Amino acid sequence: MPQSRRAFLALGAAGLVSAARPLTAAARVAQLPKFRVGVTDWNLRSEANPASFALAKRLGFDGVQVSLASGRGAGRAPITDDLVKQYVAQSREHALPITSTCLNILHTNYLKSDALGPKRVAEGIALTKAIGVEVMLLPFFGDGALKTPDEMDRVGDILRELAPDAQKAGVILGLEDTISARDNVRIMDRAKSPAVLTYYDVGNSTVNGHTVIEELRWLGRDRICEVHLKDNPHFMGEGTIDFPGVIDALADIGFARWAVLETSSPTKMLEDDMRRNLAFTRGLVTARAKA
Repeated sequence: MPQSRRAFLALGAAGLVSAARPLTAAARVAQLPKFRVGVTDWNLRSEANPASFALAKRLGFDGVQVSLASGRGAGRAPITDDLVKQYVAQSREHALPITSTCLNILHTNYLKSDALGPKRVAEGIALTKAIGVEVMLLPFFGDGALKTPDEMDRVGDILRELAPDAQKAGVILGLEDTISARDNVRIMDRAKSPAVLTYYDVGNSTVNGHTVIEELRWLGRDRICEVHLKDNPHFMGEGTIDFPGVIDALADIGFARWAVLETSSPTKMLEDDMRRNLAFTRGLVTARAKA
């Protein structure tokens, strides 16, 4: 229904008054950070190694993101059923959840161009279901990075074919890459499935010139399946990323999934460096909760 200019201005004035009012207690609670903080097995130097659970527990993390392939380069191979069982057993033994999986074999079999890529995604869906988690990260980096609209469209088309099986298995395919949030949504729209979402990495996005806080707010919670936090090669808080702003954005959009540290070890003292980045992250969450 068309509005008069007077009515429009009245609504605008009411909005300003509302924005100036202090938040109610319920509204403040609704905007508290709700995510838990995990860590990648590869940044614990335990890629595809169940020992990552004991280390992550000792360091104080809430969960571990596990790899679905072992080996390096052309020698990468999907993990075995036995390793799946070990992941699940170690998760239970240490009372430490598995945050998600990473289909790291796509660093070898690029989804955009390798005929084995779709097969690897299908295998990863089955492995992720067997592990019992919802999110599987699909990486697009190096020679596998998405650089043209045609490559993005091709990946969207491939995922449109794979997404029904993922959805049936209860698995979300998370896009982690070097492209903008809008280009990720372009792929999601082409895939035409709620099983294809963005796996947002604040470090990758910053390095590639994207405005992280604006992108997080634009994407909103429903288009983000999980988040990587890092500012490599720096400690978090010592590089260029505005992490208080990142935490505020995640809290404001109601993000309640996992935020996973993918941080390097600047001093090469792995445990000390991981504890430092975790303490920094938890400190920001606490500060936001007290604000």
